[in-house]
Amino acid sequence: MSRNHFGWALAFLILAGCRIVEREGMAPLPENAPPLSYAEMIVRVRGQAGAAQDAFYIDSWLDLEQAAQRLEQTARLLPKATEIPAGLKPKLEPEANQLRQDAVKLAEAARSKNAAQANEALQRINSRVRLLRGPEPADIPPPKKPDES
Repeated sequence: MSRNHFGWALAFLILAGCRIVEREGMAPLPENAPPLSYAEMIVRVRGQAGAAQDAFYIDSWLDLEQAAQRLEQTARLLPKATEIPAGLKPKLEPEANQLRQDAVKLAEAARSKNAAQANEALQRINSRVRLLRGPEPADIPPPKKPDES
């Protein structure tokens, strides 16, 4: 590899590593902390899933395992969130539990450096995150006008 190519490769790896930290940028939550709002928890879940995807893409197995562990904790704490949208309340507990299980499987795949299993877990995680994001703006009824009953 020429020096020029080596320099670009090194710069890419440094930027990619920074991107993982920047994208997620969240330490694990203290176990005894007051619950966050559902919206804040979903932002965490999306960031952690994105960080896991980024780590997987560059074969950063340790970063992938750490992102999976943080995602597992967030999924475990998700049902304790405040301000949960009414339409999600009945399915939140089972969906969060599935997300937690997928995060555990992702961490195991990262430890064993099994790309196929990691990819499968990430696909399930991303589908579940999409499902948990809540109603689309078009699905939220507009606020009533003051003169409406």
